[in-house]
Amino acid sequence: MKPIPRNHEKRRFAARSAPDPSEPLWLWGQHAVEAAISNKNRVILRWVATENAAKRTGLTDVEVMDQKTLAKLLPDNAVHQGIAIKVQPLEPVVLEDVLARPDAPERVCVLDQISDPHNLGAIFRSAAALGIGGLVLQTRHTPPLTGVVAKAAAGAIEAVEEIRVVNIARALDALGDAGYHTVGLAGEGTEMLDAAVSGAPKVAFVMGAEGSGLRPAVAKACATLARIPMVPGMESLNVSNAAAIAFYEAMRSRKA
Repeated sequence: MKPIPRNHEKRRFAARSAPDPSEPLWLWGQHAVEAAISNKNRVILRWVATENAAKRTGLTDVEVMDQKTLAKLLPDNAVHQGIAIKVQPLEPVVLEDVLARPDAPERVCVLDQISDPHNLGAIFRSAAALGIGGLVLQTRHTPPLTGVVAKAAAGAIEAVEEIRVVNIARALDALGDAGYHTVGLAGEGTEMLDAAVSGAPKVAFVMGAEGSGLRPAVAKACATLARIPMVPGMESLNVSNAAAIAFYEAMRSRKA
């Protein structure tokens, strides 16, 4: 009997331990909790807080407990700031429904198999700050919006639409048909970022996974590949940093 490769064991364990996106989840930290409470679409199942946090935030209908008891409800090392809520996950929207709306966002970002929840949260935060109306995520190979994502996003998962699709390349075709200029970020891009977005009324940025970048089929489906100008010797940026730069350039271009 052949031994099971070690990386196979890691993948199998990851599949077993991946959170169920339909199950209730905990959100923690002041910004994430306050944003969720303000979202009329959120169903809140349980509120917990330390006595000091409850006074600080003005919450009254809340379970008061000490720091250690609260921490046991959450993942290890969760920086909860004394407050957490258990909620139902938000229902992702369908790309076709978004594109059919008269108020469809002019700027979206497609994430091709981003796997780090901290990066995903940071991208949500930049998107909310810089006018990106929706993030298009693959149904598989992209983590659900857990409490880790929400904490990194500082509440932005309540403001930016989560759009799930099965196939990224087909989603790019649909975006192109709807009038979006699909711009993939890649080091081998033939255009500079500012030129790629200049004058485009609707833009869909496409960001590749950490390390591997855009998959060939996804890169081929983009209308253009653009690069961020960098000093010689530096090959790439963290995907969340690259996304923030791209989003800023789109906002600057639109205002110009």
